[in-house]
Amino acid sequence: MQLTRSVGWLLVLLFLSQAVTAAVLPEDRFDLLVHRYEGGGMNIKGPSILVRKSFADKVAVNANYYVDAVTAASIDVITTASRYSENRIEKSLGVDYLHGKSIYSISYSTSSEKDFEAESVHFDLSQDFFGDLTTLTLGYSQGEDDISRNKDATFSAEADRQHFRIGLSQVLTRDLVASLKHELITDEGYLNNPYRSVRYVTGPFSYSFQPERYPGTRTSEATTLGMSYYLPWRAGLHGEFRMYDDSWGVKANSWQVKLIQPLGQSWTLETRYRTYSQSDADFYSDLFPYQNASNFLARDKELSDFDSTVFGVGIGVQFNRTKQHTFNRAGLHLWFDKFNFDYNNFRDLRSDSPVPGSEPLYSFDATVTRLLFTVWY
Repeated sequence: MQLTRSVGWLLVLLFLSQAVTAAVLPEDRFDLLVHRYEGGGMNIKGPSILVRKSFADKVAVNANYYVDAVTAASIDVITTASRYSENRIEKSLGVDYLHGKSIYSISYSTSSEKDFEAESVHFDLSQDFFGDLTTLTLGYSQGEDDISRNKDATFSAEADRQHFRIGLSQVLTRDLVASLKHELITDEGYLNNPYRSVRYVTGPFSYSFQPERYPGTRTSEATTLGMSYYLPWRAGLHGEFRMYDDSWGVKANSWQVKLIQPLGQSWTLETRYRTYSQSDADFYSDLFPYQNASNFLARDKELSDFDSTVFGVGIGVQFNRTKQHTFNRAGLHLWFDKFNFDYNNFRDLRSDSPVPGSEPLYSFDATVTRLLFTVWY
């Protein structure tokens, strides 16, 4: 089968590491994360466990186990199907090898649901230049998805995915780091949701549904520019702008500002704000004029014209090792994010509007909570 998927200054350095990486293996650590998403009729929660361990200062091994317990009664589910519950389990194993100023990484991951199986392999290279002031990163992933449909033994489909990435970070001054990243993703095979439908007009006051139909290929590109600055009052400020477009006609851009502020010697406060704007796909419509109105048909709100914002806040504390403890330090962090989604051409079919296409536009809020416990050893 082809395979296709720190307080004070140290904390600020960890924050700035989003933009620059040095040729040093990741620290030995154990992470336990509990996450929860609520919004738009979706409830997703579960744990994630990550373990990293290095050997001889040359090789580091990491393993991750991640669970999503999903209960779904979203707008799509309510209007065309029925509420459902399922678990998604993701497992990954990776190895990092340090050689001089280079780090070579390889990892393998699998994801499993009742009607979806995926596996992927990832290769990455990080190389420092010019006195460790410049870092070049290269990456490639290849994955394969196997898609089925509940209660339909006759349906089976596959999708192959490739992900190419390149990044460059540069220390410009003692306090300023810049980064530039580019990604290219190619998808081929069955790329739509086997349960999703589009709607089309059948009369002045009526409509019906038919299955979605997507192209068999998709090419996506994204470019991200980031700047990280160490502020005089011992804080880290990071700004980021990202542009995206694909062969389906979707264009998007987003920007984000994040601030991390140490409080005393053990605590940190983090805030972030992000905005996102997207155009719709060429073959998207909330309401098609008639059945089989075009070769390709989509009514997935994620392919519609929409805007979203997120405001987040986080608080963290770290504990230094005491004589009776064998670990180096431990930390506890809590993040809370508030999302808002406004759809500009996707309508809420739960309304009682008598004329198809005159229903109110759909919008919803969501909250994401994450609690992370970390031990460095």
